Amino acid sequence: MGKDKVRIGIIGAGRIGKIHADNLLRNPHAEIVGISDLFAGPELEAWASSRGIPVVTTDSSELISMPNVDAVLICSSTDTHVPLIEQAAQAGKHIFCEKPVSMDLSQTQAAVSAVQKAGVKLQIGFNRRFDHNFRRIRAHVQDGTIGDPHIIKITSRDPSPPPAEYIRVSGGIFMDMMIHDFDMARYLSGSEVEEVYAQGNVLINPVLRNMVTWIQRL
Repeated sequence: MGKDKVRIGIIGAGRIGKIHADNLLRNPHAEIVGISDLFAGPELEAWASSRGIPVVTTDSSELISMPNVDAVLICSSTDTHVPLIEQAAQAGKHIFCEKPVSMDLSQTQAAVSAVQKAGVKLQIGFNRRFDHNFRRIRAHVQDGTIGDPHIIKITSRDPSPPPAEYIRVSGGIFMDMMIHDFDMARYLSGSEVEEVYAQGNVLINPVLRNMVTWIQRL
C-alpha cells in the first residue's frame, strides 16, 4: 500500500455507490478500505470480497471514524447527505457527496459551513462538467465560436421511473436529477439563473402523479 494512495470509505452501496466503487478500483491512486450500507449483509459482503474491499458495515459512523480513512464518498439517499457531511467534516475526512446536498437551502449552507470550519475538501457529483463533449461546448461558448447564445435547450431522461420510496426522500427526477440540468445551464452559459418557470403533467404513471402532489406540499 503506497503512501500516495487516497484511502476511501464509501457510504451507501446502492447503484451509484457500486458504480463509484468500480471506477475507484481502476484508479491506481485510490484504495477502498471499507463500505457501509444500512442493509449490508451476505450479498454485499460477497460483492466487496470479490473486489478486495476488506470492511463491510451497516454503521456509517464506524466507517467515518476509521483512522485509515482519508476521505469518504457519500452515496446514500439525499436526506442523509447533510448529517453525513457534517459528521465526516468533524472527523477530518475529505468528502465527495452525490448531488444534491439537500433540498433545503439552510441545511446546505450548514453543511458547507461545517466543511469550511473543519478545513476539509468537499466536492459534489456534478460529473457532466468533466465530460469532454460538455467541455467542448463550453469552450466554443467562451471563445465566441457559436456566437452569443440566447437559448440553451437541455433534454434529460432517466431510463426508467424511480420507485416511490426513493422519490419520497430525494424529490425524484425534478428535484434530484434536474439539478444536473441547472448546473449545465450555468456552466455552458457562464452566467447565473435569474428566473425559473416550470410547466408539466403526469400522463402515464399514477405513482408519479401522487408523488408530484406530495412534492408540491413541501
